[in-house]
Amino acid sequence: MQAEQPDEELMLAYGAGDAGAFEVLYSRHRGPLFRFMLRQVREHGTAEELYQDVWQKVIVARERYRVEAKFTTWLYQIAHNRLTDHWRAQSHRPPAPEDAVERAEREPDPQTPERQLSTFQERRRLQLALEELPADQREAVMLRLEQELSLEEIGEITGVGRETVKSRLRYALDKLRQRLNS
Repeated sequence: MQAEQPDEELMLAYGAGDAGAFEVLYSRHRGPLFRFMLRQVREHGTAEELYQDVWQKVIVARERYRVEAKFTTWLYQIAHNRLTDHWRAQSHRPPAPEDAVERAEREPDPQTPERQLSTFQERRRLQLALEELPADQREAVMLRLEQELSLEEIGEITGVGRETVKSRLRYALDKLRQRLNS
């Protein structure tokens, strides 16, 4: 049963011509990968375009794929490289919209108890704090916390050593603590 196969086996099967293997891989990774891209670029249309580019690169590379690391590491390396290309083309990282907080506050909340509002405000504060981090630190935090990747896997994706990843995470967490405690 393909749904139980490891990602690496599915990718090899896809490279050998099994389109169903790709469908399983795509369904497993589409949500987390899209959220990763969206949090990096903070604009839905751009995130969608970059997300599609990543999957297109997976499709093109299917026959050359070799199991040298976990599939997720390979996939997020492609995503990282695509983001790097995007930012180089932009030559800067755009700031968050000036009215970002106002927009967030205008969003309807289907559950209106005070507790829900408090949770929303806490998440928003964390999101804003994450957006203030340098890009390399934010990427390391998101890969670690959202994708649950190891330091070594993050290093492979971002092209830096394990100790650099540790430093980025440490600095990022210090900045987040400082921002959230102020």
